[in-house]
Amino acid sequence: MNIKWYGHSCFLLTSANGVRVLCDPYSPEVGTNLEDIEADIVTVSHHHFDHDCISVVSGEYILVDKCESIEHEGIIIEGINTFHDTEGGAKRGTNIMFKITMDGMSVLHCGDLGHTLDAETIERVGNVDVLLVPIGGTYTLDYIGARAVANQLKQKVVIPMHYKTPNCKLDELAPIDAFISHVANCAIHRLNQSEASLYPATLGEDRVLVLNC
Repeated sequence: MNIKWYGHSCFLLTSANGVRVLCDPYSPEVGTNLEDIEADIVTVSHHHFDHDCISVVSGEYILVDKCESIEHEGIIIEGINTFHDTEGGAKRGTNIMFKITMDGMSVLHCGDLGHTLDAETIERVGNVDVLLVPIGGTYTLDYIGARAVANQLKQKVVIPMHYKTPNCKLDELAPIDAFISHVANCAIHRLNQSEASLYPATLGEDRVLVLNC
């Protein structure tokens, strides 16, 4: 599987046989303009401008924006209901985490998760190899909450998202520094590129991958 980060919460996952899953495309108000991204499946965790700008996607695709399960050309996508805040959605509404299984690996895209997980949700999520988790606070988990969720799910690899980067216009988000300090006991890999290739045999354990966008 190849995984590419476009910044914020937007990732493109491409399987070995070329099936492309785009997660949470954002509008130009967030920062870098996204345009003409080709995808076979698009997941939308919730309908806020920084997560549901499907107009940037070109070609025909399957839109998954509900808590449902689909299978397409060997890719399995399962939606799991959560909340955008710590108040059961009263403040910012609901959020869908999407578990994407491809090439023998499971990736959990947390969307704008705003809380740690209860036992029922952890059981429903099941095994996770790669966790895409927000860390920027204000609207989502902060670095402490993100680490807590990672400890709950016991994935092999964490990729942080939804934090302040040079191209991001959302000044309310915290940068990555505090999160990196908080996971200093993990193997931290800062990649000077926006994408990485992941394989089951080389995932390792307790790894943090920091992608550039």
